[in-house]
Amino acid sequence: MTTMNPDRSRCPGELITAIRGATQRRGDWPQTAGLVAAELRRQLPGPEILTARERAGDPDGYRCHILHAEPDGSFSVTAMVWRPGQVTPIHDHVTWCVFGVVQGVEYEELYAVSEDGRYLREVGRGQSGRGEVSGFAPPGDIHRVRNCGDDIAVSLHVYGADITRLGSSVRRTYDLPVAAARA
Repeated sequence: MTTMNPDRSRCPGELITAIRGATQRRGDWPQTAGLVAAELRRQLPGPEILTARERAGDPDGYRCHILHAEPDGSFSVTAMVWRPGQVTPIHDHVTWCVFGVVQGVEYEELYAVSEDGRYLREVGRGQSGRGEVSGFAPPGDIHRVRNCGDDIAVSLHVYGADITRLGSSVRRTYDLPVAAARA
């Protein structure tokens, strides 16, 4: 579900320069995610970062468009397009991630593995609308993302790795049972 053109950046140059500066400060993953999130909040582009055809999404599943891969492998920028009802599997990541919603609304469920490793328990939920930016870093990044709205959602994601080399930011998916929420 990924399209890419690693030979040229499709992101505004000012945003790439700001992300580059944040990653070159060489903080730990949570610090870097915080620095990149601050830059993305200041310079979050609109949905026009994608063509109208790309923004239409894919009926077979959410779509990832790689917009920039830093030559030294320190970060990548992608745009995710979600049609109504589309959802990721429960997963975690190989590195830190920052995302900003540029169109629509995304819903996220956060999980943790139980102490005995036999199931997942829900530890949080959140909804992000247009203009909202958030980020995280492993460990503690197990989540599922979905479009619960009636319109297409588009989000910009910055990952602390070269997605063109890795093929994905996902470290692993989880098929453990999810424990019922406590009342």
